[in-house]
Amino acid sequence: MKESRYRRLADLLTGYSTALRKGDRVWIDAAEIPEDFVVELIRAVRRRGAEPFVHLHCGKVSREIGRGVTEAGLKFSLKHNLAKMKAVQAYIALRGSQNSFEGSDIPAEKQKLAGKILQPVSDRRVNHTRWVVLRWPTPAMAQAAGMSTEAFADLFFRVCNLNYSKLARAVRPLVSLMQRTDQVHIMGPGTDLRFSIRGIGVIPCVGERNIPDGEVFTAPVKKSVEGQVTFNAPAVYRGIPFDNVCLRFSRGRIVEATAGDKSRQLEEIFSSDVGSRYVGEFSLGLNPHLRNPIRDILFDEKIAGSFHFTPGQAYEVADNGNRSQIHWDLVSLQDRAHGGGRIFFDGKLVREDGLFVRKELKELNPDRLAKVLSL
Repeated sequence: MKESRYRRLADLLTGYSTALRKGDRVWIDAAEIPEDFVVELIRAVRRRGAEPFVHLHCGKVSREIGRGVTEAGLKFSLKHNLAKMKAVQAYIALRGSQNSFEGSDIPAEKQKLAGKILQPVSDRRVNHTRWVVLRWPTPAMAQAAGMSTEAFADLFFRVCNLNYSKLARAVRPLVSLMQRTDQVHIMGPGTDLRFSIRGIGVIPCVGERNIPDGEVFTAPVKKSVEGQVTFNAPAVYRGIPFDNVCLRFSRGRIVEATAGDKSRQLEEIFSSDVGSRYVGEFSLGLNPHLRNPIRDILFDEKIAGSFHFTPGQAYEVADNGNRSQIHWDLVSLQDRAHGGGRIFFDGKLVREDGLFVRKELKELNPDRLAKVLSL
């Protein structure tokens, strides 16, 4: 069974997500991933006539490098990694972690410096390669999800190996509606938020950039955000755990940010640069197999019935002009089990308690969408 699941996932990453072609050069960036899967991925790359280049990472080693990194060292890394990124056509990142908080004691100033200096590498990858990123199911992730290691691995392959072509067809009505929308109003416990998405691109995420996938995103008009939002999904950023993050906005800018006893660290993140206090993304989560948070953003941002709001860098495909070294997806779940909530587009109710209420969108509700993707 393991071999068949590995091969199916490797074929998905190389065939659908990055659409490799003969002669492509592919950077495989693997952190604490089983060697057997890296080997399977290399074979999948070669079956498509592409050339794999593999970089292996270890959390403990990366932590030690991060704790003592210097500006000179980062500039050297920038030079060589940017050259590598410019030389490849595709990038596949496999991120496993035995400890989600391994980097929690890397000094904030070191992380801020690294983010600033290495930003061009990320920009090149996002805007000029066919890229995809996925987590790997580790015991640490299973523990965070409150599941056995085996049960979590089963969930992982179920949510990752979806029929993304069918998902792409299913989200078209939502994409069309968001493209016609000006004003968004979100209400829920601790949340009363208004902003415009008029004229911003709307992008369906259906297995081409993240695995698992299942969201539709855009960005707010940069200075249109007003009100308050509270995020009930736990988060991790720069190795630091955050809970109950609450942000208050005026003219698009974060003017107040709290997270209990982590409020000071929160303020440090939003002081990274000018753009870190503005929002670069707004998205609705749709994956029908994801219902509860596990403090891992690549999973939590896809939870059915959720939305996320992202202080920091906007994507060029849905660009509101905001630029920042940070891009932090913060998630709020709106199903009844997590407190409920409502979303309005141009004054009309679109989703209530995590379920779409408009006729043309009901196929995206979890029970119905799960059936569509399993056919």
